[in-house]
Amino acid sequence: MSAPVAVISGGAGGLGRAFSAALRAEGWKVVLLDRDISGVEDAPDQQAITCDLTDPAQMDDACARVIAENPRIDLVIYNAGVTQIGAFEDLTDAAHRRLFEINYFAAISMARHFLDPLRQSRGTHLAISSVAGFSPLYHRTAYAASKHALEGFFSSLRSEEARHGVRVQIAAPSFVATNIGRAERQEDGIARPGSATDGVDYMTPEEAAKVILRGMKRGAPMIPAGRVARLSWWINRLSPRLFQRLMERNISTSDG
Repeated sequence: MSAPVAVISGGAGGLGRAFSAALRAEGWKVVLLDRDISGVEDAPDQQAITCDLTDPAQMDDACARVIAENPRIDLVIYNAGVTQIGAFEDLTDAAHRRLFEINYFAAISMARHFLDPLRQSRGTHLAISSVAGFSPLYHRTAYAASKHALEGFFSSLRSEEARHGVRVQIAAPSFVATNIGRAERQEDGIARPGSATDGVDYMTPEEAAKVILRGMKRGAPMIPAGRVARLSWWINRLSPRLFQRLMERNISTSDG
């Protein structure tokens, strides 16, 4: 029997690599999609493909190649994303749209490509959201909006795909330290994920991947990953007003 196959967008980043390592340790074959794969080496159980997920032609070519070279796809992890830190008054429409192209529309396009392969395998869509996907987060208006949209899409897709035996799961990690000190922040505030300096109780990528994959195996529809994420999930559900006060008190008023 051939090894199960997982496809991970944003696969060359810290969390993508952590997912890859954890899955490969359990006998999976992993295909990583990312714009820059220069630091990732191919191996018998890992393949890296260059792809700018916001470029429709590159997306079409990369997904077609993955499907052609792998007769079975069991898991797709929608992990690619960027953050945007700053006040709304300084946010341009162009930056807002760019954030959605990366964090939302790229994932939806990828999901369309792998819809049939996952139906055939009765596999899993796993969307990587954030605490900002179910709650407000200071100086993250566009980021929170993109993650809310991501969760809205995949939680709705869950109902459609259930009859095909496909699971649709969402993970919401709290602050994952993947790029502290390497924000590569642009003038519009868009920066590499995991680079915020105003976060609370950071997790390592390995810790986050372990918790998320454990939740995936349990079949949990929503997987809050990390102490902050779990507390945020419950407090926000019980008292959104209390959550907002606590969030404003604990998140720095700096611009990150």
